[in-house]
Amino acid sequence: MTELMSTITCPDCDKTKVEQMPTDACQWFYECTGCQTLLKPQPGDCCVYCSYGTVPCPPIQDGKACC
Repeated sequence: MTELMSTITCPDCDKTKVEQMPTDACQWFYECTGCQTLLKPQPGDCCVYCSYGTVPCPPIQDGKACC
């Protein structure tokens, strides 16, 4: 079963927030609600959830290629 909730942690201010991941698109940008830093995927990752979340994005969880 695909988990849709992931906790994103900002690498700059350590603010965490639980977010629902989209199932029909990849999220390449995320603005931290604490310090307004614009997060982008780290090299080798397909989206911000794979880089900063507690749960990888739905396509990766399902063993598929990300966007």
